[in-house]
Amino acid sequence: MRDTTLTEAVRRQYRERPDATAFITPQRTWTFADIHVESNRVAQGLASLGIGPDDRVACLTRHTDEAVVLLMAACKIGAVGMPVNWRLAPPEIEYVLNNGDAKFLMVDQVFQDAVARISVPGLRLTVATDAGAGLPVFADWRAGFSPEDTGSDGRPEDTALQLFSSGTTGLPKGIELTHANLILMNAMYAENTGFDGEHSVFFNALPVFHIAGINSALMPLIEGGRNVLLPDFDPARVIAAIGEHRVSHTFLVPAMMLFMLQVPGVEKADFSSLRRIAYGGSPAGEKLLIDAQRIFRCELLQIYGMTEAAGTLTALSPEDHDPGGPRADLLRSAGKPIRSVDLRIVDPGTMEDVREGEVGEIWVRALHNMKGYWRNRKATEDVFPKGRDERGGWMRTGDAGYLRDGYLYIHDRIKDMIISGGENIYPAEVENALSFHPAVAECAVIGVPDEKWGEAVKACVVLKPGMTADARDIIDFTRERLAHYKCPKSVDIMSSLPRNPSGKLLKRILREPYWKAAERQVG
Repeated sequence: MRDTTLTEAVRRQYRERPDATAFITPQRTWTFADIHVESNRVAQGLASLGIGPDDRVACLTRHTDEAVVLLMAACKIGAVGMPVNWRLAPPEIEYVLNNGDAKFLMVDQVFQDAVARISVPGLRLTVATDAGAGLPVFADWRAGFSPEDTGSDGRPEDTALQLFSSGTTGLPKGIELTHANLILMNAMYAENTGFDGEHSVFFNALPVFHIAGINSALMPLIEGGRNVLLPDFDPARVIAAIGEHRVSHTFLVPAMMLFMLQVPGVEKADFSSLRRIAYGGSPAGEKLLIDAQRIFRCELLQIYGMTEAAGTLTALSPEDHDPGGPRADLLRSAGKPIRSVDLRIVDPGTMEDVREGEVGEIWVRALHNMKGYWRNRKATEDVFPKGRDERGGWMRTGDAGYLRDGYLYIHDRIKDMIISGGENIYPAEVENALSFHPAVAECAVIGVPDEKWGEAVKACVVLKPGMTADARDIIDFTRERLAHYKCPKSVDIMSSLPRNPSGKLLKRILREPYWKAAERQVG
């Protein structure tokens, strides 16, 4: 019988394999017993502060192991874990903590200066993951409490985790995910990645405030497997860790794969233990996937999902990764809906389904769709325009795509679509063409103001080390592959592209300088 809550899963692993290794970090190794016992101590400590059901327990940390211990402790008293994006500016951190009404905060020393500059009246205690700045150290603080289990299980429908949206279209919104959401999603995650518990080793360097990062910490824990954790993504260290710890599975965003493939000598690295790499979070060009298959020599699984759905919605199976073969066109798709998901393509104007092959907004229905946006009823109703039902309700993703033969093809965020001279242009299509240019390492395509056409296509390009190309060369390259109206009218050669910690391109930063003086801002 499947666990119904995160706490059930942790207790089960404690009973079945207490001395088995759960986490390996640069600082220490955790057994399943360590995670259970230490989270018991933290739960007792939180309870001593008067923290209880539905209270938010926050962390601002790169340390996934400590964050998971804190999350499990919160769940053991009915509270809610709330990881916070450590890349945010102090005023943004202040907003998130106050909006979430955080009662407890765990923070890394490196972020303590930012915390010292903000005001969060509801906080009852702030602790540090490491010594410094006079805060109690998390390990020392929890050591003062009993290791006795609180015995509280909670209910499947209770909120267990609250993550925050990126706030690209306004202030960040709290996304409430229940125990049931997370248990079902991580069962699907294990099924689709082929992670088989004690016979597998996962690697995770994603931040815990990202849904892929926290699921990549929880899934191996729930399944009873080993997880190798790094607090930061360092391509060379990741490559070394895969060989050293015989890693069988991992999740990478495309930018991570690109950076790993650029490490000198990567062709000689030991990837013999790798069975499957899942990837997602942003589009991956066909050239990158071809190179990844050649170097990593393992199966690739593309995942498309969103935080509001607790993670995965569709997957492109390893069998459908066929570069250079008769099914190579499928590399441009996001695969098919996973077993737990229903999917439709809807005209955002009429709210009616479009015909196969036509672009519209992707709507999804799944039992792991979020409980809702924290204290934001209107935003929740907007994203569930038809209400909820026994299958979780149809949820708007805000992404544009189309279906062909059961496969989902993602174009872009609806708001990233470029409208030039009345024609809809999807940046992902242009970016895919650019990815085959021999000098292009990575690129982003945006719309910029144009007096004649309303918007014009601009390509922002990072070149490969030692390679050269100019705007004319890049524009001509795309004109050989795409309809001319889709091709860039201008090109910016850049040293790097702005990204968030999960590797997602921040196109709003690229657009901002061009739209400051314009009457209409895009997305």
